[in-house]
Amino acid sequence: MKQVIIDAVRKNAEGNIAKSKANLDVFLNNPVGVATHMDSVETVVKELKVIADNKEIIETLKDI
Repeated sequence: MKQVIIDAVRKNAEGNIAKSKANLDVFLNNPVGVATHMDSVETVVKELKVIADNKEIIETLKDI
């Protein structure tokens, strides 16, 4: 059971990373999407933090 939960947490983190990378790709490569955001830098930083946080989760799981 422990491994099932660890695997689910890892997959969740990987999904969050993939989602944020997709958001960044759209945001950075689609000028129409950028026009709706008042603070482009803040938006990019937010997605980068999601990626960093979830990478940390994956790394921490290796210690369990």
